[in-house]
Amino acid sequence: MSQLSDSAQRVQDVLDAHGITAQVVELPDSTRTAQEAAQAIGCDVAQIVKSLVFKTRDEERSVLILTSGSNRVDVKKVGRAVDETIVKADADFVRDHTGFVIGGVPPVGHLDPPITIIDEDLLQYGEIWAAAGTPFAVFRLTPDELLEIAPGRVLDVS
Repeated sequence: MSQLSDSAQRVQDVLDAHGITAQVVELPDSTRTAQEAAQAIGCDVAQIVKSLVFKTRDEERSVLILTSGSNRVDVKKVGRAVDETIVKADADFVRDHTGFVIGGVPPVGHLDPPITIIDEDLLQYGEIWAAAGTPFAVFRLTPDELLEIAPGRVLDVS
């Protein structure tokens, strides 16, 4: 097995620490978008966990929304759930708070623990795929494992 990049290894270390048997894989094709990831993996786009980083408008706290690749997030609904208006975070905020680049943000291993919201639609699949620290790294897991490693509020986000 080839050596993982530093960011992907950080994700693997978090999975290992939680006793999750998932293995991070780095692919030759980009997995930056949900569509690219689904094509590279060979799964349905709805099985891709999109990790979207927002911030609360007033306190600038990091909000991680883990949503199905086929869903569009209703930011007003999520804002009501966290009791504060949320806005899309820019690339610098994402890197500063997660330690990862946009397109590779995993559900775990963030520098600043986020408020986490999990799309209830992800819970219907036997297996799902999440980014693993780079736009070329992913890992497969179950919805139950996602809830274990990225505890958060389950919500209809679309």
